[in-house]
Amino acid sequence: MARNRYLTVILLFLVLLFSRCGSAKKVRVYSVQTQKESTENIQVKPTKKVTNPPKISKNLTVEQQINRYIKTYADVAQQEMRSYDIPASITLAQGILESGMGASHLATQANNHFGIKCHKAWKGKRIYHDDDKKGECFRVYSDPITSYRDHSLFLTTRSRYDFLFDLKKEDYKAWAKGLKKAGYATDPKYPDKLVRLIERYRLDRYDLKRKKSKKQNFTPTDQESRVHRVAKGDTLYSISKKYRVEVEHIVQANTIEANTIFVGQNLIIPQNQ
Repeated sequence: MARNRYLTVILLFLVLLFSRCGSAKKVRVYSVQTQKESTENIQVKPTKKVTNPPKISKNLTVEQQINRYIKTYADVAQQEMRSYDIPASITLAQGILESGMGASHLATQANNHFGIKCHKAWKGKRIYHDDDKKGECFRVYSDPITSYRDHSLFLTTRSRYDFLFDLKKEDYKAWAKGLKKAGYATDPKYPDKLVRLIERYRLDRYDLKRKKSKKQNFTPTDQESRVHRVAKGDTLYSISKKYRVEVEHIVQANTIEANTIFVGQNLIIPQNQ
């Protein structure tokens, strides 16, 4: 009898031992599941948004880029001033700022030098670009000159800009503030940026009406610097032949990239070297 009790005690001890081992296994499985769930809650930081910087020539400083832009579009801005009473200084400053000196994505891909968006009335080609919002619609032009003309039309055909034309054309500071007030740009420093450009590069000198000179058509024999306005069908080769100047000298004088010229562009024709 005593022996049976002893065997019973041993059996109970073995049962308890194995049941504890089973519990230990369950704990290990649970710990693995807990670890797996914790890794699913780790947050990964989003990748930074990368934007393409303006394509600035490595051979030119920012000041040289701006001077090149002014040389190219000053006459265009003055023509728009004569036609629409918008100060040439304001037009040039906006063009420099909005187009990144002509090197921004909108300027190079869409000839859009003033950041003008599509709006409802636009029926032309479009390009989509991140601005105040992602993927906004901007106008595409056939050439930069058309962009300048549309800028004039944009300001003269919208009533919110009407008060600007009560200002004096030489008061570029008032025009700069007025553009911001009318909602042309959201940047609170927009007027200051325009004024700094105008004053640093003396853009207000283009607001002065120039008297027509009797000597407007230069001939290849003129001893002073000549200016050629690119017409339809012109090429660098044909221009060089007309003025008897090497193509490379024209390219260097106007800092032309990829030998590309466009209709309406004003080219300085240097003397033979």
